[in-house]
Amino acid sequence: MPSIEKRDIRTALCGLLMGAADIVPGVSGGTVALVLGIYNRLVSAISRFDRIALGMLTAKRWSAAAEHVDLRFVLALGCGIATGIGGLSFLMKRLLDDHLQPTYAVFFGLILGSGVLVARGVARWNAANVAALIVGVAVAWFVVGLEALQSPPDTLWYLFCCGTIGICAMILPGLSGAFILLILGRYSHVTGLIRSILKGDWSVLAFLEVSVFCCGCLFGLLAFSRVLRWLLAHHATVTMATLCGLMLGSLRKLWPFKNELTPPGTEFKLKQFENIAPDFSSGSTITAVGLTVLAMVAVLSLEAIARKRQPATNPETPA
Repeated sequence: MPSIEKRDIRTALCGLLMGAADIVPGVSGGTVALVLGIYNRLVSAISRFDRIALGMLTAKRWSAAAEHVDLRFVLALGCGIATGIGGLSFLMKRLLDDHLQPTYAVFFGLILGSGVLVARGVARWNAANVAALIVGVAVAWFVVGLEALQSPPDTLWYLFCCGTIGICAMILPGLSGAFILLILGRYSHVTGLIRSILKGDWSVLAFLEVSVFCCGCLFGLLAFSRVLRWLLAHHATVTMATLCGLMLGSLRKLWPFKNELTPPGTEFKLKQFENIAPDFSSGSTITAVGLTVLAMVAVLSLEAIARKRQPATNPETPA
């Protein structure tokens, strides 16, 4: 069995930072991967889980298959990501339970900043791209307001779909998987499962739900990497404009100023809210606005660092 080397530790640390980012709605693990200089290698490794790899496995060419998919890199990065997600899941529960308005204010700013980043990916804002943006905003605004997403189905097939959609953030810089789970009404449930397992609560149901969610992530990861390459190769500007619209329209879900409709003490995943106008005579409102601005600036600053690094950073190649 190959020994752990310094490059494995570095890769795991990169994964740790990506996992910590992925647990926060509005922060993209893909953007962190860009900053760390591993994004190209990550996408390349994911896309190599293909028929060639399957053929090598069928022929029992284990070493060739591992080299083809850059398995050492994937495993080290995956361990780091899992550690980062697990470490922050406890903190996120406390923030959502006890500090909802400032937490949502930070999330709102992070998503708003990410929307600006995605908008920059549109080479030219012509009529078609503006129309795609508007459609994206309208669709997201409507979808996040659906009653079904306020109380989503507590089923395994829905959890599988959440994993399939949420993992897209691993591929798209600027898009947050945690944000997608929040929109789909399963963020608190998934982070709760992570916390339960870390605390040793290995119930059959928890293990089954985590397995189904992970299978959904794997399916989405393998399928979406190819769809994304095709969309960006043939319809790049329209794809980015639509994505930007979806993100901006989804901000309806993260509006920091809310009135809780459910009784006090209700578990967060069961709570229902209605958006209200901010009261600018309140100090908490001013604080929320300030946190939104700071979060937006943080995302834009992170992207600026990534943009400076990307041209000078070549994709890492497996050794």
